[in-house]
Order: sequence, then structure tokens, then C-alpha cells
Amino acid sequence: MPDRVHRLRKRIAAMLLTLLASPGMAQEHQHGAGEKLGAVHFATSCNAVAQKDFNRAVALLHSFDFGRAIQGFNAVLEEDATCAIAYWGIALSDWSNPFAPGQKDKGQLQLGRQNAERGKVLGAKTERERAYLAAVGKLYADFESTPQRQRLLAYRDALGNVAAKYPADTEAQIFYALALAVAADPADKTYADRLKAGAILEKLFAEEPTHPGLAHYIIHAYDVPALAGRALVAAQRYAEIAPDAPHALHMPSHTFTRLGYWQESIDSNVAAAAAARRQGQTAEELHASDYETYAYLQTAQDEAAARIVNSLPQLEERFDPKAVLIGAGPPAAGYFALAAIPARYALERRDWQQAEQLALRDTPFPYTDAMTWFARGLGAARLGHAAAANQAATALKGIQQRLLNANESYWARQVEIQQLEVVAWSALAAGEKEQALRQMQSAAELEDGTDKSAVTPGPLAPARELLGEMLLQMNEPARALEQFEATLQKEPRRFRSLYGAAHAAQLGGNRESSQRYFRELLRVCVRSDKPARSELQEAERSLSQK
Repeated sequence: MPDRVHRLRKRIAAMLLTLLASPGMAQEHQHGAGEKLGAVHFATSCNAVAQKDFNRAVALLHSFDFGRAIQGFNAVLEEDATCAIAYWGIALSDWSNPFAPGQKDKGQLQLGRQNAERGKVLGAKTERERAYLAAVGKLYADFESTPQRQRLLAYRDALGNVAAKYPADTEAQIFYALALAVAADPADKTYADRLKAGAILEKLFAEEPTHPGLAHYIIHAYDVPALAGRALVAAQRYAEIAPDAPHALHMPSHTFTRLGYWQESIDSNVAAAAAARRQGQTAEELHASDYETYAYLQTAQDEAAARIVNSLPQLEERFDPKAVLIGAGPPAAGYFALAAIPARYALERRDWQQAEQLALRDTPFPYTDAMTWFARGLGAARLGHAAAANQAATALKGIQQRLLNANESYWARQVEIQQLEVVAWSALAAGEKEQALRQMQSAAELEDGTDKSAVTPGPLAPARELLGEMLLQMNEPARALEQFEATLQKEPRRFRSLYGAAHAAQLGGNRESSQRYFRELLRVCVRSDKPARSELQEAERSLSQK
């Protein structure tokens, strides 16, 4: 492992162990003594006492701690009833996590619009503050008839005008950059808006290195495979800037996951889940647990992953799907993790029987239910159970249509990919090789044209990885190797693709490449369970041969 990674791992582990070992941390935060949320100064026309609490509330908002942010802005109004800009903060908090998947809840939208209107009626004292209130109002204007994306773009453009008119206003530049990243088209592989946002944020981060929003939004702006390395410095520092915000402990793992720094991701999410649990943010705890499970499975620490799977019933008992405005994790993230974690555990370990028998849920978020159907369908297809695989494919097709009807085009596309994959493997099991390959290639091309949501550390099974495994079954190791290597470009140090590449190279007579991938697999899995997975045993045998 490179020295830089080794130093990074030691630094993060030491910091997170300190956070976890501090028995007074939650109590100190509860009483407000020694609270660490980062340094924010959002200038307002409010009185001096209100200004201090306003800065704290904005710091909480920057770390997506929405419930406490709303409490903070309400405290500002108690201290200065004329502080209309506080309603901007409440209305923006009402929007909740801007990177959360799917359409916003109607009750949430009504509340946000009410608070934006309250600010306008009360009347902000400065033109700048009125501009902020007008901008946040764009998120909610005519939401009954105006599509969400159209409103989001209008908000982005309004903030762009605020940032242009007040170039010395750091907060305006930050919130504009955030809006750019949120509104970025996931199909745009030039990443123009993400790069523009990142450039704004990085310049300011050099000037304000303890600002929580800057570290946070740099990670989000660069949360795609081609750009993730640019966020490493911010990822290293965010948890240190705002350790009393659970999401600040989790967010670095987005970058670590993109770069294949699995142990760093585990350490981050152990701390994040514990902090979320202390603050009653169960959806955020589930979200962190999904990322943690994914990292455990990439490093073949299956026993640790199993402990999380076994803890899900207890977590589900504490999960309140009506708790929309608490932490960064919305209800959708909680439902997502409850479906994704057991599906990952079965599929990553190639336990097809367990995958086929996963319990179904019916939730308000069909794309989360689709993950269970996908795992069941893939498991059934790999076992040759045609009827069960076809049932899953039919269910996925129905979910895709429901999502299209609900204007959830992104998630409809993700479910379309899953449906094609199940159909492809079912066709292969039936001996229809050409059809199987055609369907699997279509799924891979669709997945190439999009990107994962922030709600997930990665797909349950990358399409090109599945294509590589299919080509191996068709005795085409050279073509399979190409697919595994393509997956590793997007999902570095991923267990199944590293093993697939090593195995494909071995079957193709490319001993040098095979040995290289086997060595990397063993490095990634240095903390694996003992006895190790059969793939790791195969790697050790191969490397021991002269």
C-alpha cells in the first residue's frame, strides 16, 4: 500500500477512535459545551445575540443536521422576532437532503413553502436577505404543477444571481456551488457543473479550512469515479471539522468508497453510525451501516457484515419513516439500507439460495423494493429456477412503470438495468446464450450512461462485472477480462472484479496479469475472516506456484 494511504489510514483511525472513546462527547454536545460544528459566519441584520445562534444553525444546516438546524433558526426568531432571514434557513432545512433520491414529500413541500412565505411577509431588512428568501422560494413555487427538476434549476439560477451580485458573500458562493452539484445532470460525463462547483469550493476552502460546508460539498461535487481523487483532502478533514454532526463522520466514506479505501470507509461509518444512534437519527444510522457493510464485504470481513445484517430487525424497530426532518438520512435512505444490506450480503458472497429467499417489502419507495426483487431474481436465475426468475423480472418491469408514472426517471432507469440483468441470466440458464449476452450488454451500456445515487455506496452488482462473469461461463476469458477491468476503472479494488480479472487472466493464459490481480485481492483482504473465502484460498495457491 502506498505511504500516503498508510498515513491516511493511521490518521483517520486515530481520530475516529478518539471520537468513539470519548464518554463525554454526547453529553457535552447536549449541553452545548465544547460543541464542534466548524466555523461559519453568515452575516445578517439580526441582533448580536441572534447572530451567534444564526451562525450555529447554518453550521448545522451545512452538515445536513436539519432537525437541530430548524431548532436553531427558531431560537434565532425567539431572540429577534424581526430576523426574517431565519425563515430562509428553516425553509431550506425543510427541503432536507438535496442529494436524497426521488421526489420530495408533499407535506414537506407545503411546510417549506409556508416558511418561505413567512419570511417574505415578515420582511427582511436588506436586499441581500430578501434575495436569499426569494431564491429558496423557487424550490417550492407551484410545486403542485411544476416538476421538481424545473424548480431545482430555478433555485440554482436564482442563487447564481445572488452569488454574482454579492461576490464577497462567501455563503452565497457556497450555496450556489452546492446547487450546481445537486442539479448536475447524472448523464453528463463531462461533469461540467460538478467541476464548476468544485472550483468555487476549493478556492474558498483554502481560505476557510474549518468551514463545514466547504469540506462537505467538495466531497459531493466530486462524488463520481473520474473526480473522486480531488475530494481526498476534504474527506480527510471533514470529520475533524465537525465531529458533533453525524453526517460529517459519514461523508468521508463517499470518497473512500470511490477510491477503494475500504478500511477508511469502515472506520468512518462505525463512528457515524454510533453518533447517529446517540442523536436518534436512525435513517442516517442505517445509511452509514449500508456503506459499512459494503466495505466489509469488499474486504471479505463477512462475519462483521453478518453482525450488521443480524442487527437490522432491532434497527427497523427504531426506524420512524415519518421522521423526515431530523438528520441527513431521509426515510428513503432508511428503507434503502434495509433492502440493500441483506441483498448485498447474499450477492457478494454468491449465496444464491439466500438471495432467492430474501423477504419482500412493500414501501413508499418502489426502487428500494426493486433491490430485493433483483437479488431474488438473480439468485433464482443462477440456480436455474426459471419461474422464480421470471416472476422477479415481471415485478421489476412493473416497478419500472410505476416509477415512470411518478416522474422518477432516474430510478426507473436503474430498475430497467436490474430487470435486463435478471432476464439476461435467466436466458443463460435456459441455454439462450445470444439473447443472454445481448440483454446483458444492453444493461451495461445503460449503466455506463448514468451514475449511482449518493444514497448507495455502489450497485448490488455492477453490470459490466455481471457481463464478465457471463462471458466466463461462455468460455471467453479474454473478453471477460476486459469487462472486469472496465468495472475496476469505475469501482476500484472491488472484490468480485479483482477476483474475476485474476481468474479470467488465468484461464486466458495471462499469468502475469493473473498474479497481479491475485496479489491486489490479497492486499485488499488483509483483514479477511479466517478461514478465508474460497477465492482468497485460490489466490494464495496460485501465488505459491512457481
